[in-house]
Amino acid sequence: MQQRKTNVIAVTIAIYVATFMSAIEGTIVSTALPTIVGDLHGVSLMNWVFSIYLLTNAMMTPIYGKLTDLIGRKPVMQAGLLIFIVGSMMSGLSDSMPVLIFWRAIQGLGAGALMPVSMTIIADIYSFERRAKVLGFNSSAWGIASVLAPLIGGLIVDKLSWHWIFFINVPVGLITLFLFQFYLREPKRHSNVKVDYLGSFWLMLFLLCLMLSFQLLSNATINWMIVFVAWFVSALSLWLFIRRESHTPEPVISMDLFKNRTFVIQNAVAALISGFLMAVEVYISTWTQGILGVPASLAGFAVTPSSLMWIVGSFVTGRLLAKWAPRRIIYLSLVFILFTGLCLAVIPVTTPFIWFFAITAVGGIGFGITITATTVTSQHLVSPKTVGVATSFNTLSRTIGQTVMISIFGIALNVGMNQGIAKHEGTTMAMMNKLINPQTATELPTKLLPTLRGILYTGLHWVYLIGLALIILAFIVNSLDRGKQMTAARHAELLKKD
Repeated sequence: MQQRKTNVIAVTIAIYVATFMSAIEGTIVSTALPTIVGDLHGVSLMNWVFSIYLLTNAMMTPIYGKLTDLIGRKPVMQAGLLIFIVGSMMSGLSDSMPVLIFWRAIQGLGAGALMPVSMTIIADIYSFERRAKVLGFNSSAWGIASVLAPLIGGLIVDKLSWHWIFFINVPVGLITLFLFQFYLREPKRHSNVKVDYLGSFWLMLFLLCLMLSFQLLSNATINWMIVFVAWFVSALSLWLFIRRESHTPEPVISMDLFKNRTFVIQNAVAALISGFLMAVEVYISTWTQGILGVPASLAGFAVTPSSLMWIVGSFVTGRLLAKWAPRRIIYLSLVFILFTGLCLAVIPVTTPFIWFFAITAVGGIGFGITITATTVTSQHLVSPKTVGVATSFNTLSRTIGQTVMISIFGIALNVGMNQGIAKHEGTTMAMMNKLINPQTATELPTKLLPTLRGILYTGLHWVYLIGLALIILAFIVNSLDRGKQMTAARHAELLKKD
């Protein structure tokens, strides 16, 4: 009996839906969070609704990547989806903040499979020539989510209740699960599965402490003792993990991957640029609302061109990968991103709202090329047996870059604003909090508005100077990829021959 082939269209739809669920999750929950906090009386624990989800998500990403190579893409994706669905259902049923935070942790454990396994499946079912275009199409889910999430979140909270923010994932998740079950076909793997439990533990402990330390750094008051302890445990866990992986026959992340200079550099660039991406997606909204007074419903559209042009960048990457070496592609993408970084670092406080559309559009092309190129190149620098690990490591690199930099940007903004407040008598941080929200900015004295906006501009200026430094560092890191280079397409051909 001949085995049925994968229905590529149905599986691509399933991947798109899984990506959309992952993309919309953060924004739609943030929209409902004020209502959730008011209902469950947990303002002191508010940040953990996000933090715990990101922590468990990041912890599981490399584990899922290894499992996809050991037991197959399909069972790992199904397991992740089932955990995500259960976590979503129970989050919706939560009646207190501690209970909600617990089930958000479970939800994050499942969500850790969605992105890396989806991209690994794309690598399986699409040829090298078409993969960049499909990744570009798949990336459009993030752009659509950025526009629809606030609208959907507001509608659900107003017409139903905040519980449905989580319940909505259940039917959508089940449909996705159905599509993968009946339309994804992959060869059975008969090898005995040997999971490196000790290595997995050290890796998860390293990621937990690292991510937790930077979450703590973003708090208003920082407990440096706990932060330093987290850093120490993180460093110790990393050392124990590397020692373990160097000797175990079936490592979670093979140390051989790091012998390939191009692989390391591609993922380092992905981490740096993903960090700068946070400065664009998070702080442009702060700029347009706090300095220009644009309503929140309109301010979010300032970064929409970035999401749209990201798709264009991904399509361009498909052609470049066949003709250019990875280092040259990254140089091109960084030129676009450098334009965005320079503009945000030097434009004056009076810059009109319309200019942000042009600035983010140019950056979107660079982001699309960088992220797509680093993902596809990482997949093609390794053997087919380790594509899942390579893909999950690329995803993890970007997640760590985003987590670390969002905390550093937050510190820079607060330091900049505190310095400005110290120089201008009569201004307070409470006023700055009101200024950032256009609805409460009207409560501030009119004569103080220019001063307060100047203080916020100074804080954001520091954010974008650090962002500019990240881009320059990415140029330097990319320049280290010396020696003979070949296109990713040529490398893929050589691996097939081997």
